[in-house]
Amino acid sequence: MSKKYVYLFQEGRSNMRDLLGGKGANLAEMTHIGLPVPPGFTISTEACNAYYEYGKQLTEEMRDQVMTALRQLEETTGKQLGNVENPLLVSVRSGAAISMPGMMDTVLNLGLNDETVVGLARLTQNPRFAYDSYRRFIQMFSDVVLGVDMYHFEHLLEGVREAKGYSADPEMTAEDWQEVIVEYKKIVEKQIRKPFPQNPMEQLFLAINAVFESWNNQRAIVYRKLNKIPDHIGTAVNVQSMVFGNMGNDSGTGVAFTRNPSTGEAVLYGEFLINAQGEDVVAGIRTPEPIAQLEQEMPAVFQQFKEVCTRLEQHYKDMQDIEFTVEHGKLYFLQTRNGKRTAQAAIRVAVEMVEEGIIDKETALLRVDPDQLNQLLHRRIDESAEKNVMAKGLPASPGAATGKVVFDADEAEELGNAGEKVILVRPETTPDDIHGIVAAQGVVTSRGGMTSHAAVVARGMGKACICGCEAIQIDLKAQRFHVGSLEIHHGDIISIDGSTGEVMKGAAKMVDPELSPQFQQLLGWADEVRQLKVFTNADTPHDALKAREFGAEGVGLCRTEHMFMDPARLPIVQEMILAEDDEARKVALDQLLPMQQDDFEGIFRAMEGLPVTVRLLDPPLHEFLPDFEDLLVEITKLQITAPQSEELKELEQMMRKVRQLKEMNPMLGNRGCRLGLLHPDIYEMQAKAIFYAAATLIKEGTAVYPEIMIPLVGHVHELQILREVVEKAGAMVMEETGVTISYAIGTMIELPRAALTADQIATQADFFSFGTNDLTQTTFGFSRDDAEGKFLQTYIEHKVLPENPFAVLDQEGVGKLVETGVRLGRQTKPNLKAGICGEHGGEKSSIDFCYRAGLNYVSCSPYRVPLARLAAAQATIRNAK
Repeated sequence: MSKKYVYLFQEGRSNMRDLLGGKGANLAEMTHIGLPVPPGFTISTEACNAYYEYGKQLTEEMRDQVMTALRQLEETTGKQLGNVENPLLVSVRSGAAISMPGMMDTVLNLGLNDETVVGLARLTQNPRFAYDSYRRFIQMFSDVVLGVDMYHFEHLLEGVREAKGYSADPEMTAEDWQEVIVEYKKIVEKQIRKPFPQNPMEQLFLAINAVFESWNNQRAIVYRKLNKIPDHIGTAVNVQSMVFGNMGNDSGTGVAFTRNPSTGEAVLYGEFLINAQGEDVVAGIRTPEPIAQLEQEMPAVFQQFKEVCTRLEQHYKDMQDIEFTVEHGKLYFLQTRNGKRTAQAAIRVAVEMVEEGIIDKETALLRVDPDQLNQLLHRRIDESAEKNVMAKGLPASPGAATGKVVFDADEAEELGNAGEKVILVRPETTPDDIHGIVAAQGVVTSRGGMTSHAAVVARGMGKACICGCEAIQIDLKAQRFHVGSLEIHHGDIISIDGSTGEVMKGAAKMVDPELSPQFQQLLGWADEVRQLKVFTNADTPHDALKAREFGAEGVGLCRTEHMFMDPARLPIVQEMILAEDDEARKVALDQLLPMQQDDFEGIFRAMEGLPVTVRLLDPPLHEFLPDFEDLLVEITKLQITAPQSEELKELEQMMRKVRQLKEMNPMLGNRGCRLGLLHPDIYEMQAKAIFYAAATLIKEGTAVYPEIMIPLVGHVHELQILREVVEKAGAMVMEETGVTISYAIGTMIELPRAALTADQIATQADFFSFGTNDLTQTTFGFSRDDAEGKFLQTYIEHKVLPENPFAVLDQEGVGKLVETGVRLGRQTKPNLKAGICGEHGGEKSSIDFCYRAGLNYVSCSPYRVPLARLAAAQATIRNAK
């Protein structure tokens, strides 16, 4: 039996998303529930894969199925593709299972040619409408299917409008459009060296091919990589009979959300244009009216629209993004899908839908993408500070940003990747600009509305965005824009507030974010569900307090070397390293002890009543000394200018020590517990500082739970020896202060040997903390800095690796070592506490793995704590299902 590749809308349902794509499945579902949907058919995602397997062409079987579906569509509509008397016109749209802005733009009015346009004019008794539709089709088809740059058409049209003294397209007459069509066809012939295709069947198959081709265009590949969408799922093609919003003042088109996608407020949000086609709203060429205005223009249509929106939301149990057209007062729905939204809106919609009884708490928790939460934890503009506002547009995506003005997406990418903060300023953006939006801090467009391309993409990425800022006059050629008499040039600093639509000159003052009551409520539900604890990586009291504010349940990693890097302490640390004997080292260590004690007191106080895991010194000692090359330059200078100076003698002594400590591969050298074994007095000083700090706070009545972690253990004997050093320091401090301190000693598992001999290491450990950053380095044999800087990106591009293993845990390799370490460790100690403290502790798929591996906690940076709380709840819900 032959494979089915083509489905009429009435043959599909919403659960066929993988086969019909998001658009196709939703058109089928809307048809099924009886909404006014123009009929059509969908060519499946399987056909897309077959197209590539068959050498980038449709098989005979696919073409036959398309022809059969077309005949049925002609029968349903009573119209025929290419028929001069009663022409069927269709739209062709792409639609993958996951919505992708990088895909092919829509082609409208397919089926028009020099003959059918005459029939359409006669049929509608509206020649102006018919020829306007034809010129749109030529422009659109030539751009997205034939690859003719839109600029050629826009430039010509602008010239015609100027010559005729018109300010906008609606002033053009049927005769004007006929003149434009002749010139448009000349442009096409000049650019592609053959005439514009007149055969509607050829037009249809060219458009279908173009949709499949767009699956692998550059912008689609960029978007898939950015959003971790698999390459093999393919896109579907939707062929739908046309309805027309540009048939006069009783017609129109619009895009609307059932709730505000920026804030989540339960009000209709969107835009429409009278006497226009769908692409006009999102293309940003005309600035549309807010959807509320439709009630004044077409009250009956608005009422029906409102009722259907409520029905769709109840049916899909989510906020909907809807495209609609009104033709001579009749409402049609062209699309519905779950609407993209900001993190702020996602949280509000999820919480309010629970309160409205539409969804339950577990569904609400699964609705919010943990990665989105970063948007809410970004800084915003300080409302009390003075703002130099120069223009105001539509607040299309909330958040604030400051950066240098750039006018080109390629430059935004180049500068952004080099670490520069830039704001991309454009008349409007197109899908080709996606790489620039990714790299920029924010986006400003002078045209377009809240549902334009820039707005939708920026919202999805959590970037600040302002659209339709008409006060800004952009001169792309001169690389500047002006607002009245004020000129802003390329490279000037501006700030934008995507929540208010304000564009400001210079760098605006920012403030730290706060968690909204609804955010707190959602995280409260997450805490009720999750089983993994969430700790934080914090090296200062400030970080610890911030993490606690975000809901951290303890410190999973406090890195003591960051305390040594303090400029006020570095000279003492260097004295300790340069000491020629134990006595000289002791002098330096005695100076460092009270400083370390002060650090720990601050962190213990911030984390009162919660566990704090302190990692003893980990990096090699040479990291605290000047760079070898820099020293060489300074010494050479002094040998010439001051050969007898004391400074030269000191630097030469420093150089001897740097040479002595210099290693071929410091990451695998004298660091971690190896350093502790060679210099136990350093670890002893740190342990005493921890115990003295704990004793001081306990005397004050503060509950303290210190956990001391020995880094880089590969053999049980290393941990055994250093455990004795710590226990001895603890006993001494407790005897001296008369305070009993409850504490734990554990290790960081960051070497494969440690994971493989975890049953032995557990005899000396009260807890395990998997340091997945180093465990990834030692498992792959990658130096992180070298790999990320040199070859890792190539590995990911060529699919050698699916992800950067330093960002997303390699579950098959590194994950297997974690699972082995937990299993072996608990064979020795069934209640052994285990968690991870690498950067993977704040990444959602890695958190899911930690739950499945049976860990007790994850530890991540303070600003990722809310993300981890939500991801931990989602892991519990998903794995229970």
